[in-house]
Amino acid sequence: MKNKLVTLVGGGGFVGRYVAQALLKSGARLRIAQRDPRQAYFLRPLGGLGQTQFVAVDVRKPDTVARAVKGADAVVNLVGLLSGDLDNVHVNGAKNVAEACAAAGVEALVHLSAIGADPQADSRYGRSKGEGEEAVRAAFPNATIMRPSIIFGREDRFINRFAEMIAAASAVPLLHIVPVLRAGTRFQPVFVGDIAAAIAKALSDPERYGGKTFELGGPDQISMADLLRWIAREIGRDPKFIEMPDALGDVMASAGFLPGAPITRDQWLMLQRDNVVRAGAEGLAAFGITPTPLAAVAPHYLVRFRRNGRFADIDRAA
Repeated sequence: MKNKLVTLVGGGGFVGRYVAQALLKSGARLRIAQRDPRQAYFLRPLGGLGQTQFVAVDVRKPDTVARAVKGADAVVNLVGLLSGDLDNVHVNGAKNVAEACAAAGVEALVHLSAIGADPQADSRYGRSKGEGEEAVRAAFPNATIMRPSIIFGREDRFINRFAEMIAAASAVPLLHIVPVLRAGTRFQPVFVGDIAAAIAKALSDPERYGGKTFELGGPDQISMADLLRWIAREIGRDPKFIEMPDALGDVMASAGFLPGAPITRDQWLMLQRDNVVRAGAEGLAAFGITPTPLAAVAPHYLVRFRRNGRFADIDRAA
């Protein structure tokens, strides 16, 4: 990838910062395309002089996308939402990026999707991701589609969110209760650094990886209940976990619009299916990557949720 120009659409986000690091190390030049480029300026020091440039883009506006990919050798679309304008971003936005890449003669396109992407999915999130994949394939057939499970890393919004919830519950006198919804739903957490390495590899060899879909998961599958208990142990907390019946969980999800509600209706629908790599699907092994265990990384950033931070005695629950 040395001296190749790569446009990272949404490059200032959680996954983007790791993809940027992987590509900068390979000698690539980066064009970080962000709705507000100032939000990605923290990436400047990571590259050499002139190695990184910034441009404003809104994937819902084709003219801005065309400017962002013009002259690029490769493009990575990392833009995604958990709620809100899902169809415009995940479907129309993905289509705009793929069509712009085809028109500009881009050599390689990597599209970040998600496990569970399916035009027939019950959740809006899963449907929009599935329809987005179809739009990308129609416009740029040789695109590489990456479907990760739950992504973990220092800045993640999954492991950190639950750690914060557990720490907050443990601080409530005489209560210490954490409700567990869909306790048996399984996840296969994948390290963001492994995803970045796979994306960089896919861009470097579009003949080998182009036109394929990969499902990316870590080495371990874990249920929701076991994941929460593991997080609690790592941050030295000992709350009371109460597994909620589905009927009550459905009611709580239906009230997701209320302030402080633990889950939205669409997230509830997503939890009805395991978030793991399908049997026989190609994954990180296809890129020569050994998946990183959650336990090898997460404890280093979960330390801030311990009662006394990194000075806590994690062998004693607080």
